[in-house]
Amino acid sequence: AGLCFGAYSLVTFFFAHFLPPIAKRAGRKGTHALCLLAGAAGLFTVQFITQPGMLMLSMLGVGIAWASTLSMPYSILAGSIPEGKTGIYMGIFNFFIVIPEILAAVGFGWVMNTFLGNDRMAAVTLGGVCLGIAALLVSRVTDAGDAA
Repeated sequence: AGLCFGAYSLVTFFFAHFLPPIAKRAGRKGTHALCLLAGAAGLFTVQFITQPGMLMLSMLGVGIAWASTLSMPYSILAGSIPEGKTGIYMGIFNFFIVIPEILAAVGFGWVMNTFLGNDRMAAVTLGGVCLGIAALLVSRVTDAGDAA
């Protein structure tokens, strides 16, 4: 597990450098959607892996999604914030990141017991499905940086 963590962390670090040029070509929303789909594929394919070393391939997708998650939503938001209000809006935006994280930390054990039968693989697969849904939903976000 530690090796896979290291793999996706390295992918995150290196792939982050390619996000700006990709976003110039595909737009910020398109870039983020593609990266989320890579993460969805990475998590979803874990259930089919039979050789531990092959998990590294799945973690490539997770690393790509994480690189985008750490930057693209902020980039999309930054284009819509009134000048002089960046700190306030970014702080409020962070509430929408931190509060779900807290709720997940507090309540996901109940979800695991109640809906997933304590099946960790089902939780990983559900994560992949959720990333896929997020990739679809990002198209509904307004990005002031989109070309008209």
